[in-house]
Amino acid sequence: MTGPTAFIINGRAGPAFDAGWLHEQRPAIEAIAAGGPITVVEDGGQLRAAVEQALALKCVAVVAGGGDGTLNAVASRLVGGPVAFGVLPLGTLNHFAKDLGIPLDPTAALQTIAAGHRLAVDVGEVNGHHFLNNSSIGLYVDMVRDRERQQTRLGRGKWLAFAWAMLGTLRRYPFMTVTLTVRGQTIAHRTPLVFVGNNAYLTEGLQIGQRDGLQGGVLSVYVTERAGRWRLIELGLRALAGRLRQAKDFRVLLATELHIDTARRRLRVATDGELRRLDTPLRYRIHPRALQVIVPAPVPAPVAAPSPDAAPTPPPA
Repeated sequence: MTGPTAFIINGRAGPAFDAGWLHEQRPAIEAIAAGGPITVVEDGGQLRAAVEQALALKCVAVVAGGGDGTLNAVASRLVGGPVAFGVLPLGTLNHFAKDLGIPLDPTAALQTIAAGHRLAVDVGEVNGHHFLNNSSIGLYVDMVRDRERQQTRLGRGKWLAFAWAMLGTLRRYPFMTVTLTVRGQTIAHRTPLVFVGNNAYLTEGLQIGQRDGLQGGVLSVYVTERAGRWRLIELGLRALAGRLRQAKDFRVLLATELHIDTARRRLRVATDGELRRLDTPLRYRIHPRALQVIVPAPVPAPVAAPSPDAAPTPPPA
């Protein structure tokens, strides 16, 4: 890459953030940055300010170090523009990095950023808020909200808090009536969950939660049909075991735009794991190839050796 590159690293990214690694790799990061700012942030306000500083300095790329929420906050400001987006996966799940083949080892990811190969990927949007992975309403949103309460009030770890939150949410047996409008068709559902993915997710076998790519130009919409409490628990357990069956467990729709309406004026909505309250109807759309992401260069296909029985190529006349 020609020009300065900004590094914005979330100092609260969790156990994946290693201050010792950052100190050790500082010379390599400075070489890639080429005079661009290297900033460790502690909150959302500092993160937003760091992104604006990078754009004001005319950086050719902005690298985000953190989990999917951190990546979303940085990438959202770059959608539709020429500035490249680099990823240092320092989160717990790192879905976006996995689906693009970006190395999960930060040192290897740094080498990918240094190489600078770009890929234009799709980005989802709901009511003006972008998402790299997915957005949802209903069951998952309730679990995330309860998990955050338990982490804050009871000091429980993320996974223990999530397990308790899942049990509490299922005990409340949450259902909602939603109206989905897709390609001019209106469909009413009584459901505990609507999940909207940036491109199609795999929900078969051990590939649950992964995507084949992010250039399909579609939103994937998954709706769980009405079911009893035990059926919801069964779905949750099979999801953890990677045994969901797309055809039987969900109604699946593919669309470039989607409207979701309910009787409520506002809904809690999750976008890449971050919660916010949005006015209804929820208006989803896909932005095809709107974000330039630095990814590993494709491996060239091997050239097949000529068959020993093949006739020799005649010399040119």
